Amino acid sequence: MGPVGVLAAGLALVAAALFAVAAAAQQHAAARVPADGSRGLRLVGALARTPLWWVGAVGDSLGYVAQAAALGLGSLLLVQPLLVTTLVWALPLQSWWSRRPPRATDVAWGLALVAALGTFVVVGEPTAGLDRAPLERWLPAAAVLGAVVVACAVAAAARRGTTRAVLLAVVTGVAYGVVAALTKGVVDALGEGLFALLTTWETYALAGAAIAGTLVQQSAFQAAGLQASLPVITVGEPVVAVLLGMVVLDEQVRADGAEWVLIGVLVAVMVVATVALARSAAGQTAPVP
Repeated sequence: MGPVGVLAAGLALVAAALFAVAAAAQQHAAARVPADGSRGLRLVGALARTPLWWVGAVGDSLGYVAQAAALGLGSLLLVQPLLVTTLVWALPLQSWWSRRPPRATDVAWGLALVAALGTFVVVGEPTAGLDRAPLERWLPAAAVLGAVVVACAVAAAARRGTTRAVLLAVVTGVAYGVVAALTKGVVDALGEGLFALLTTWETYALAGAAIAGTLVQQSAFQAAGLQASLPVITVGEPVVAVLLGMVVLDEQVRADGAEWVLIGVLVAVMVVATVALARSAAGQTAPVP
């Protein structure tokens, strides 16, 4: 991996740290808003009056800037998996809040995640594809993802508690995965000037997906604790983004023969470690006074 790839990886890790702080702050704020009569825009209005929620909003914004810079330099296949280190950053944050050392199992899962990610980057050598793809290449993927979003949203409307949180987390993961994939096109348009940025469809699609994802994420945080939603969002976003990178933007993993077996094992380790750390991070998040 050359200097540009190393810089992209570094920016992705910075983004992950900022997202860790933001997720914890926003969940604490959302959990304090009564579920009855406080959904959608009413929920946003209630959260907007909470200073802690704004701390999370600033963290999310700065994290996205770092993520966008990383995607401007590297591929989705490189940047998005590294963002799951949000959960590794959460370990010292939890220790600081709870004034307790991290659990041995959390440290073990964190080391496993970092080792799997590092090996994946070295063995797979993710390659950059297109920064932007024609709209017609997006339509089949958009139809599939749209069907998933609609099905989950309809089911969530009739549910409460953990089930509702999980369904809304799926929608959030899809939305943020789409945002990540569209970010490459928007960053490329920005390099061509303000007029190009304002006249490309990716800009408006990204804004819509980001707003929708943010609104749905707050509802997921409100419906139940982070144990229910954070693992789904943390795994869902990079999975959707990586699939879009491969299917729409022609990004590739360089591997052959036995290397594909190793990559499969690494992906499995990353998913299991991510879920384990997300559940632990959610369960240990201390209430904010």
